[in-house]
Amino acid sequence: MLTYDEYVSASSLDEAFDALDRIPGARIVAGATDLLPWAREGRAGDVHLPALVDVSAIAELGIVNDAGDRIQVGAAVPLISFEEDARLVAKAQVLGRCAVWFADDQIREQATLGGNIVNASPAGDSLPALLAMNAGLVLVRRVEGALIKRRMMLAEFITGPGKTQLLPREILLRVEFDPTPGYGASFEKVGHRRSLAISTVCMAALARLDANGAIDDVRVAIGAVGPVPERLVDAERALAGTQPDAANVREIAEQTADRVRSRSRQAYRREVLVNFVERGLIDALRRAGASIERLEKEMSNV
Repeated sequence: MLTYDEYVSASSLDEAFDALDRIPGARIVAGATDLLPWAREGRAGDVHLPALVDVSAIAELGIVNDAGDRIQVGAAVPLISFEEDARLVAKAQVLGRCAVWFADDQIREQATLGGNIVNASPAGDSLPALLAMNAGLVLVRRVEGALIKRRMMLAEFITGPGKTQLLPREILLRVEFDPTPGYGASFEKVGHRRSLAISTVCMAALARLDANGAIDDVRVAIGAVGPVPERLVDAERALAGTQPDAANVREIAEQTADRVRSRSRQAYRREVLVNFVERGLIDALRRAGASIERLEKEMSNV
């Protein structure tokens, strides 16, 4: 059972920091969909917290801004927004494909983008998609009454399972990432069930073609196969500038098997990862405008 002494619903950053300063050990929550699993996992007895500080009503944490060269999404924006907000559907396609696979409808209405990041689960579904979009974070803390912000790339923020560079009494304010209109996007996930399962392997891919049909930009990121999600930079470099070719994609995908560093089900994860990278890249290239017929014919001959 999870119990707590006090529940604080903050309507501003200052109210949230007031509560954190006043109540040592208080825990920040927004959607709180991971709170009970966190309290239950690995614990034999009850978990008691001095306070929950709910930041979901803070205006700065609920923004969606698609102006300029980076999309800004507040940390408390629910994941369902990537399916329903027209701006995000058009410019953050890979996160929309990820959201479809995230838990179920009720949880997507409540679970927040920021929560999926700060929990730093190796199996966090949104993390490969965000890495593929070059996501950066804006963090905020209060020092002597002044709000101090700092920026950090997502790839640097997560340091291990459940471990981040979040400072004590610091809050994730928003996430910033590249808009990707014109890209083909793909997301793959496998678990014991379709949506509610924790990922055994997940991956996200983005691809854009140039005027001659060559691969102008390609990004692929993986999760749930090691301590932290990661971009497959070597695969991206090998594909950039080439014509879409199923045999080439397969060869590059086979080289990703050694990225599996999980302690369990390694052989299974290697096989799935190779197939996911191949299928995800082919799907992204198709959606970017590569010839479906030619790729299908090539894949059937591989």
